[in-house]
Amino acid sequence: MADYVAPGREIGFVVNELLDYSYINSLDDFTDATPDLTAAILDEAGKFAAQVLGPLNRTGDEQGTRQDDDKVISADGFAEAYQMFVDNQWLSLAQNPVYGGQGLPFLIHLAACEMWHSTCTSFALCPMLTAGAIDTMSAHASEQLKQIYLPNMVSGKWTGTMNLTESHAGSDLSTLKTRATPEGDHYLIRGQKTFITWGEHDMAENIIHIVLAPLVDAPPGNKGLSLFLVPKYLVNEDGSLSDRNDLRVVSTEGKLGIHASPTCVMSFGENEGAVGYMIGEPGDGLACMFTLMNHARVEVGLQGVAIAERAYQDALSYARERIQGRNVETGNIATIIQHADVQRMLMHMKSMTEAMRALAYDGGFYYDLRGHEGDVEKKRQADERFALLTPVIKAWSTELVNEVTSMGIQVHGGMGFIEETGVAQHYRDARITSIYEGTTGIQANDLVGRKLLRDQGAALESYMEEISKTVTILNNAEDPELKRIAKQLKDALENLASASRFIVGNAKGSQKFVGAVSYNFLMMMGYVAGGWYMARSAGLAADKMNEGSDNDFYRKKMISVNFYFSQLLPRHLGYRDAVIQGAELGVSLTEESF
Repeated sequence: MADYVAPGREIGFVVNELLDYSYINSLDDFTDATPDLTAAILDEAGKFAAQVLGPLNRTGDEQGTRQDDDKVISADGFAEAYQMFVDNQWLSLAQNPVYGGQGLPFLIHLAACEMWHSTCTSFALCPMLTAGAIDTMSAHASEQLKQIYLPNMVSGKWTGTMNLTESHAGSDLSTLKTRATPEGDHYLIRGQKTFITWGEHDMAENIIHIVLAPLVDAPPGNKGLSLFLVPKYLVNEDGSLSDRNDLRVVSTEGKLGIHASPTCVMSFGENEGAVGYMIGEPGDGLACMFTLMNHARVEVGLQGVAIAERAYQDALSYARERIQGRNVETGNIATIIQHADVQRMLMHMKSMTEAMRALAYDGGFYYDLRGHEGDVEKKRQADERFALLTPVIKAWSTELVNEVTSMGIQVHGGMGFIEETGVAQHYRDARITSIYEGTTGIQANDLVGRKLLRDQGAALESYMEEISKTVTILNNAEDPELKRIAKQLKDALENLASASRFIVGNAKGSQKFVGAVSYNFLMMMGYVAGGWYMARSAGLAADKMNEGSDNDFYRKKMISVNFYFSQLLPRHLGYRDAVIQGAELGVSLTEESF
């Protein structure tokens, strides 16, 4: 396995050129977060990732975690690395200064997170969930709870979890059996939760569980759900830790990948009841929890980018060193990177990862605008755009990382199938990303059922109008290469619009219709969106090369863009046909069809 090198030049290009970081920097809350400052921060984040987290990845995969009664012991080096993570204040990057945060844009936090997930996804999952829990509390908790819990969570001294799933209830949360009983100024929680990432561990002194559960007398269904903060250790008024709460880890799961991230079965209230404090209002639990889930969905999409980047780096390094066969042009003994098919696979991995990264970072861009834009209408538009992009970021990126990591194994040939090379770990670690935090099917139903049909395509139409502007700009360029890209993007945009119109026009015909078309529509939108970011990249690269700036980087960028448009963007046609021509068959399928 090659040593990880943070893709700082590529990240800087996306943040500062493709997404116009200067606009975020101009917002009142971010005027101190200059490009020079954020570049220095990300440079240090890359070093931390490579030097501290990178060496843990293989160790964590081999050792996993170990349960000892009510304790979960992390793999060697994890606790020490986490303390360094806290000491360096990495979790606080984009958090509110009121609670000890540094107040930087979420986009910068996202870029740093990519590096952490690239080097050790198992480790990075812990602060990822803590950041989501902080978001939820910041948006919905009482000021008293914020003052008691947020400073230590923002610092990373205490970690956070998300407790939704139960053994009988995965994505259907309306049937949860965990219950909350009022008890003075708090509630007593009783029940069991499964698949709780970092639900118990030895890296932090306290773990703050965010638990979804109905009150004992709540009405059935999602409207009866409430949200609770349930700490591992109770907290005194002065912030010091008190007694152990009535909760414990029952077991940890044996998994395909992310071995060093404990996936726990948690039991609440086996004795007197676990003390919990309500976040938000009774019955608003699912709405409050979506704050955490949407944060997690963007960061899981980013995991797709991060693991794909690591798989690409390893494949590229191996291809440059592995001697096999002869160069067909010179006849000399060759390294495999000289073979056309290996070059195809490497460029496939590179181009796909670049498109995924641009999409994920654009989500981060609008995350910042929705929270910090001063103009009310722009703020509304940013919130709408973030909501539209979130399911695509999560699902498209995580579907693609499975392809990229599989291709990384293929580049390694037989050695890729051997655990010694480490590339099989990327494949195993990536597989969960399209499942947890809402499967691809759930994301697709969200995109079509909630985002497209709720406003009859208005938010998507706004997004497509921006793509159309890029088409016009590139078409007006003198460069014939840009004109060709503009033509291909225009055709793809028209196909996306036709699929959208088909769905809006036919959705009322059958309750199964959304489920039958949503996956294919989401994948189509992902490829067209990726094409937009790559087309914009081409325009920027052409301008920079004309100026004589960093020609090697921009030359390679143009190659990557051209590969995307010639070999990846055409995939959207198959998904369009599956939406329009395959809907009738999809709707007609029954249990007896199999």
